[in-house]
Amino acid sequence: MRLSRAFLPTLKETPAEAQIASHRLMLRAGMVRQTSAGIYAWLPLGWRVLQKVEQIVREEQDAAGAQEILMPTIQTADLWRQSGRYDAYGPEMLRLKDRHEREMLFGPTNEEMVTDLFKGYAKSYRDLPRNLYHIQWKFRDEVRPRFGVMRGREFLMKDAYSFDLDCTGAQKSYRQMFVAYLRTFARMGLKAIPMQADTGPIGGNLSHEFIILAETGESQVYLHKDLLEFDVLSRPVDYDGDLSPIVDFWTSRYAATDEKHDEAAWAQVPGESQVSARGIEVGHIFYFGTKYSAAMGLSVNGPEGKPVVPEMGSYGIGVSRLVGAIIEANHDEAGIRWPDAVAPFKVAVLNLKKGDSATDALSERLYAAFAPDAIYDDREDRAGVKFADADLMGYPWQVVIGPRGAAAGKVELKRRATGEREELSVEDAITRIKGA
Repeated sequence: MRLSRAFLPTLKETPAEAQIASHRLMLRAGMVRQTSAGIYAWLPLGWRVLQKVEQIVREEQDAAGAQEILMPTIQTADLWRQSGRYDAYGPEMLRLKDRHEREMLFGPTNEEMVTDLFKGYAKSYRDLPRNLYHIQWKFRDEVRPRFGVMRGREFLMKDAYSFDLDCTGAQKSYRQMFVAYLRTFARMGLKAIPMQADTGPIGGNLSHEFIILAETGESQVYLHKDLLEFDVLSRPVDYDGDLSPIVDFWTSRYAATDEKHDEAAWAQVPGESQVSARGIEVGHIFYFGTKYSAAMGLSVNGPEGKPVVPEMGSYGIGVSRLVGAIIEANHDEAGIRWPDAVAPFKVAVLNLKKGDSATDALSERLYAAFAPDAIYDDREDRAGVKFADADLMGYPWQVVIGPRGAAAGKVELKRRATGEREELSVEDAITRIKGA
């Protein structure tokens, strides 16, 4: 993308409503614009990041054996009455009526609907296990939406739902999602720590929140430092095999939010291994047995010919929320520092002398070399403006081309994460970035 043609409405001043870093930087970098309280339009730069985050989530769900579907945003109240949640959910649910006065709702989650869909298909134990997921916009009418996309009313969410014959199978599905979540966040450059959590309105008796560490986190967390040193991506994963060793590593070491913090248990952790920090929730998984399947009348013919009510779990990731969380964990005073995997563009090509034939030619060559994952700053602006915008928007690599360097066949290469600068030949710069 050429910056001179881009729809990128950046801001020099921070809007008064932006209270945290991600909100401030997303507005200043032209990623989103608020259209009403807690509801945002995603502009080209932000949309590219959102799509990359979504794709990583999708790939890891597929690898773990989940199958993608797409359910409607509008659901009937009758489904929720079957589960008993329609009246219990609270004012966060947006309720409405169609032209025939039928009670409807804008779905905040999909346990009821997916159970009803699966009930129409599953007849035998041979139809189990199954795990269905979708990535869909949802709405929850937060009483006080704040912090930009971190706590908005409309948000993009991945929610998955597993169906198993018995408790043993359901716990295997839970472990599969547990490991898939660890891999998902690690691929985005995040260290996510699973912590035991309350089940809330979803229900059930087993639940984990996945928390990333960030100074501006919404809650205090406590954990064993071993959990920060485990590299889940360095180990091959067989989702059909026994995942207990991986899950046991994480669940056998202390990790808790302030809501679940146990001072007596914390005191048993050696002082040198205690880590206390702020954290942001980016995912939540639940095992709730037959809570929904029984209420919705789902049963299958079991191996012995008797009806069996399937065991269920649900697994959520706030996809749009993740964009804000990644920024909270990766920024400095100058702007965003995107991890390579989720950056809107991997490379920014900065032409410091637009109109100089040698500089223009070399800039075009480098832009072509990195396309389509490159943005070309071909504006007439001063060099300082281009440097500031590139840092603000956080592209992992900056290739700087000026007249003197162009004449010598040299460019300056900057790594945004470290600030390291190096003068290289054109060929070496291309090789360096493409090999990163």
